[in-house]
Order: sequence, then C-alpha cells, then structure tokens
Amino acid sequence: MKVACLQVCAGDDMAQNLARVSEGVREAAAAGADFITTPENVALMAARRTQLLEHAVAEAEHPAVARFSELAASVGRWVLAGSIGVAAGDGRIFNRSLLFDPEGKVAARYDKIHMFDVTLPGGETYQESRNYRPGSAAVVAELAGVTLGMTVCYDVRFPALYRALGQAGAQIITVPSAFTATTGRPHWSALLRARAIETGAFVVAPAQVGTHPANRKSYGHSMIVAPWGEVILDAGEALGVTYADLDFSTVTKARQSIPAWGATTEFALPAPANRCAS
Repeated sequence: MKVACLQVCAGDDMAQNLARVSEGVREAAAAGADFITTPENVALMAARRTQLLEHAVAEAEHPAVARFSELAASVGRWVLAGSIGVAAGDGRIFNRSLLFDPEGKVAARYDKIHMFDVTLPGGETYQESRNYRPGSAAVVAELAGVTLGMTVCYDVRFPALYRALGQAGAQIITVPSAFTATTGRPHWSALLRARAIETGAFVVAPAQVGTHPANRKSYGHSMIVAPWGEVILDAGEALGVTYADLDFSTVTKARQSIPAWGATTEFALPAPANRCAS
C-alpha cells in the first residue's frame, strides 16, 4: 500500500485551508497513493474560541466533511480527514477523525479521547477540555483489506489505547497531529516509534507544521514508522506531500518475533507511595 502524508500549516480561514488540502490530495492521488492522510485540525486552526465554536457544526452539515467526501470520490482513494471540529450537541466540540472510502462515504469516525490539558515548562498552556468533549470508544475499520486503528495527537501518550487497537487487529494506526514545537523536539519521534514497536503495527502520523494564528507553533515531521520501529518517512519541516510504501508482511513478522503485544498477564497494582511530610 502506498500511503501519503500531507503536511500543512492550517490557519483560521477554512475555505483557504480546504483549498490547499484539496490540491495536496489530488497531487497524492496522481502520484499513485492508495491511502491519503491529513493532520489534526486540518480544516481550521482558530485563534479565538468564538471562531472555533462558530465553525463547529454537525457532521451532516459540515462544509469540511462535504469537501472531503467530494475529494475522496473524485480521486477514488481512501482519504483520512485527520480531524475536524464538529458540534457535540452540548455546547462543546468533538475533535473527530474521519475515514472516507473511495466513493466518498464515511467509513469510520473516531472522536479524540485524551484532552490536551497541559502547562508546558516555557509557560505555554493548552486546555482542550474547555472546548472539546472527549470521545469514549476506540475504533478500528477495514481499509482495502487492511485493519486500521484511529487515534489523534495527544492520544499517542497513552499506550493502553494503542495496545487495545493492536489486540483488535490493527495493522496501521493513524496519529494525525498538530504537535507543539516545544514537545515535538524531545518526544514526537520517540513516542511514535514506541507505539509502533509495542503494537507491531505501522504508525502513520501526518502533522501540522509552522506558525498558526495566536502564534501557536507546530512541530511538523510527519512520520511513518514500521512495525520494528524504523522511521521510513520523516517529512521534516517542509509543506507538501510525502510517501511511503507499506509491506504488511512485516506486521506478521514483527508480531511473531516478539509477541508481547498480545500478552495479557494479570498483575496487582502497587499501593500509592507513602510519602512522609518533611
């Protein structure tokens, strides 16, 4: 399977973002990609909460969903809309990853489970739970005879989710992201390689890159990691489309060589440490 990763720098103009993504999807299809992937927040990186909420409508009415459906059908390829903000019905938003089949139909949807609520050492603060409603279910889907597991960005720090996807048969796990530049440098590659090694699956991680509204900076380095942990694609910090060919016999080999991904040994959890006050 030839997989394409689109690396983009989305802004707060949805129409402009979708126009650029459309060009990339068509370029990838013309290059022979079977599966075309795009990053988290691919349709909008909003600077203001009001703008974010304004553009988050129901999936059935969402202009970005309609555009991706048209794109997938027009190029006749599997396309991943890394994530799009859709109304959750309670004043919040689902950060939803959508898989479109070659006819433009939604084949699977996954709502990001883990919310990025952090204060980084340099003072950067993110509170996704203020605007987003977390999903509650892991998702696998069939894609051209291959089993796909779906995740989004911050999920990559929670290995239990990936273990569950691997045990459910996922041969590819997608991690569309808008990883911060601050955490990307020390953690991005290490986390993706760990998730691939732990599951014996290909990890496909299309990413945002560059500076967005409100001076938010994304790390880039869209990656594809093979089941044995080799980085077979690293897009660096350039905008555009990059490709890798996936040989799924390597999934079988990795899982047969080190079957730890399927083990389910029970053990007791430790008691909390008894810390004495000083």
